[in-house]
Amino acid sequence: MQDAEDVRRICLSLPDTTEKIAWNMPTFRVAGKMFATLPEEETSIAVRCPKEERDELVLAEPGKFWIADHEAGFAWVRVRLASLEDSDELRDILADSWRQAAPTRLLESNPELGLPADG
Repeated sequence: MQDAEDVRRICLSLPDTTEKIAWNMPTFRVAGKMFATLPEEETSIAVRCPKEERDELVLAEPGKFWIADHEAGFAWVRVRLASLEDSDELRDILADSWRQAAPTRLLESNPELGLPADG
């Protein structure tokens, strides 16, 4: 099972990522822009996700993904760490969120991380 230390390790392995406590929880930022948080006693993560994709994820896998009430108007989705298959799935989710927040210069200098679908 994936846990907060796995989240932290993967996030901090992504280029130009820092950890900062905000709202009494760990948050992860690329070039100062937040792309992941560890809310709910660190049993889930919140990540960036376009609203259309987010809604599809929640409908397809409600045991894994959900939308927090206070984030409903924003392009974020919650992911239950216990429901993830493995560290590869966690890394894919975090890297996708990182790509959505990363500036173009980082995306261009790290082609192995790919580009966001709409980027």
